[in-house]
Amino acid sequence: MRNNITFSRRTALIGLGATLATGLAQPALALTQQGAKKLIDRVAADVNAIINSGRNKSAMYRDFEALFSKYADVPIIARSSLGVAWRRASAGQRRRYTAAFRGYMARKYGNRFRQFIGGKIVVTGVRKVKSGYLVSSVAHLKGQAPFELDWQVSDKSGKNKMFNLFIEGISLLATERTEIAAMLDKRHGKLDPLIKDLKTAI
Repeated sequence: MRNNITFSRRTALIGLGATLATGLAQPALALTQQGAKKLIDRVAADVNAIINSGRNKSAMYRDFEALFSKYADVPIIARSSLGVAWRRASAGQRRRYTAAFRGYMARKYGNRFRQFIGGKIVVTGVRKVKSGYLVSSVAHLKGQAPFELDWQVSDKSGKNKMFNLFIEGISLLATERTEIAAMLDKRHGKLDPLIKDLKTAI
């Protein structure tokens, strides 16, 4: 009973925004419009630096994995992508899946961002939404028409983090939930083979 009370109180505090935004104690509702934009400004600057660094594909993937770990709420995205299977996974499986998923996402979206070589991402605006803020940006590609990237930012994990990306209106979270579910079905619902295959999947 004591643990349930403690958990409920903690959940309520998170819901009210009593979080640690930068590693230091912050007042409730710490995430602001300016803070959300500043986060994605840094993400865009780092993505632009990586794609125009001239480094090879493997090095870029490592850079994207570091970027994903730094700016994205990886545990939330990983848990959401696995859906109901997360609830029946052991603590060890959850840790292994999250690590494998992080590398998979870095390779998959790193490969997508490599198509931006010679271009850049420019942040254009920010607005309040139900789950934090949505920061708009435009990807300017060399020799191609620009397109929209919208980044969803929240501080529910205790820090300002990106937890969803909309590429021309298509949700990363929704896409990965569908694709991971299909991959899991092919493995007859067995999580360990999925974790193993995610380590090399793109």
